[in-house]
Amino acid sequence: MSAPTATPRAAPGAMSHREIMRTLSGLLLVLFVAMSSATVVATALPTIMGALNGSQTQYTWVVTATLLTATATTPIWGKLADLYRKKMLLQLAIVVFVLGSIVAGFSQSAGQLIAARAFQGIGMGGVQALVQVTIAAMIAPRERGRYNGYLGGVLALATVGGPLIGGLIVDTSWLGWRWCFFIGAPVAVIALVVLQRTLQLPVLRRENVKIDYVGATLIAAGVSILLIWVSFVDHSFGWASWQTAAMVAAGLALLALAVRVESRAAEPVVPLKIVTQRTTTLAILASLTVGMAIYGGSVFLGQYFQVGRGYSPTEAGLLTIPLMAGLLLSSTISGRLITRSGRVKPYIVTGTVLMVAGFALLSATDHLTPLAYLGVGMALVGIGVGMSMQNLVLAVQNSVAFKDIGAASATVAFFRSLGGTIGVSVLGAVLAHRVTGSINSQLTAAGVPAGAGDGGRTSGLNLAELPGTVQHIVRDAYGDATGHVFLLSAAVAIVGVIAALLLERITLRSTIDLAKAARAAQAAASGEATLPAGPARK
Repeated sequence: MSAPTATPRAAPGAMSHREIMRTLSGLLLVLFVAMSSATVVATALPTIMGALNGSQTQYTWVVTATLLTATATTPIWGKLADLYRKKMLLQLAIVVFVLGSIVAGFSQSAGQLIAARAFQGIGMGGVQALVQVTIAAMIAPRERGRYNGYLGGVLALATVGGPLIGGLIVDTSWLGWRWCFFIGAPVAVIALVVLQRTLQLPVLRRENVKIDYVGATLIAAGVSILLIWVSFVDHSFGWASWQTAAMVAAGLALLALAVRVESRAAEPVVPLKIVTQRTTTLAILASLTVGMAIYGGSVFLGQYFQVGRGYSPTEAGLLTIPLMAGLLLSSTISGRLITRSGRVKPYIVTGTVLMVAGFALLSATDHLTPLAYLGVGMALVGIGVGMSMQNLVLAVQNSVAFKDIGAASATVAFFRSLGGTIGVSVLGAVLAHRVTGSINSQLTAAGVPAGAGDGGRTSGLNLAELPGTVQHIVRDAYGDATGHVFLLSAAVAIVGVIAALLLERITLRSTIDLAKAARAAQAAASGEATLPAGPARK
C-alpha cells in the first residue's frame, strides 16, 4: 500500500488555508507597493526626463539606480532574515522604501532623482526578498505552487496597474509627475498596519553570527563599476581606451575578491555552497534572463510607445496590457497545475521558450509595426515570464534546508534583479548609441545641424521643445532602434532555455524542512506509513 499523500495543512501545527490567506494579504499588499513603484515610472519617464531636461543615459539610470541598490542589498536582507525577526525587517524595508519615494517626488534635477531612486531601491530589495522568505517559512514547496499563483497575480497587477496609474497621473494636470512617487506612501502605511496585525512568525535566534558586509560591499562595487562602464563606453570614451581598461579591470578584480571573501566567510551573503548546486546554478542563469525580460520590456516598451509612436502616457500603459495579462494568467494557472502535479521543470522550460519566441517577434519592431503584431509578441513574453519567474525560486527553495531558505531565496532574487539591472543598463546603452547615430545621420541628410532644437542637452527626450521636423526624426529613430534591443534580449533568453533544459527533474516536497522530507521519503521507500511533520515555523 502506498504511503498517504501529505499536505502541510493536515500536519499538526500547520497554518490553515484561512490563516495563510490572512497573512498573505499583508505580504502581497507590500509587494504590490514595491513592484508598482518600479512600473509606475515606466510610462511617466519620458515626461519626467523631459521636465528635468535629462538625457537618454540619465533616463536609463533612473531605472538602473533602483535595480542596482535593490540587487546589492537583496542578499543582505535575505541573510538577516535567517538571523533576525522577518516581520521587523520587512517593516524596516517598507519605511526605507517610503522615505526614498518621498525624496524622489521632490527631486529638482535628474541627478537628484537618480540618487533618491537609489535609496528607494534599498527598501525595494528588502521587500522583494523578505516576502519570498516569509512565504517560504509558512508554506511547504508542494503547496507553495498554488500560493505562488497569487504572488504572480499581484506582480502582474502591479505591472499592469503601474504604467496605467503612471500614465493617468502624468496626464492629469492637477497632479503632475511627482505624484508617481508620492502615491505609494499611503498604500505602504496601510501595508504596515496590515502586517502588524496579520504577520506572526515565531523567532529562532542564533547567537554570535556576523553579516558579511565586506563581501556585500565588494559585490555591489564590482557590479556598479561594470554597469557605469557599460553606460558610458562608446559615448564618453572608446572601447579601446584607458578608461575602459581601468573600469573593467577594477570591476572584475572586485568581483574576484568578493568570491574569495565569500568562500572564507562564516556567514557569506551569497553562500557558495548553495550557488554551486546544480539546481541553483541553472536557476540563477535562467533568472538573469527573466530579469532582463520583465524590466527591460516594461522600461523600453513604454518609451517606444511614447517617444517612438507618439502615444500619451496613459495610452502607452494600456498598450502594454498584453505583456502583463500574459504574466497574470500564466502565473496563476501554472501555479495551480504545479501544486497538483508536484512537477515544476516542464513549466520553466515552456516559459523560457515562449520568452525567446516573444522577443524574436518584437525584434522586428520599427516605428510602423502594427499594434496587433506587437500585442502577440508582448503576450508571449508575459506568458513566458509568468511560467518561469516564481517557479525558478520555488525550484531552489525545494532543494535547500529550511535554515538556508532566506539566503537561497535572496540569492535567486539577487541574480534576477542583477539580470534586470544589467539588461536595462546594457540595452539602454545600445538604444542610446543607435538613437544618437540615427538622429545625427538623419539630421545631416535633412540639412539640419546635429543637436538642433535642444542644444544636444536632452538627447531629444524633451520633444515639446523640438521643431516639427526634428520631432519626426527623433520619433523614427527611437521607433526603429527598439527592435535591436529586443533582438539582443532574444539572444540572451536562449541561455535561459538551455539552463531550464539542464535542470534535473524536480518533484516538490510536501514539508517545509528538507531533512524531514528526506526522512519521510526514506520511510515511504521502506514501506512505512508516515504522517507529515508540521512545518518548522520561524
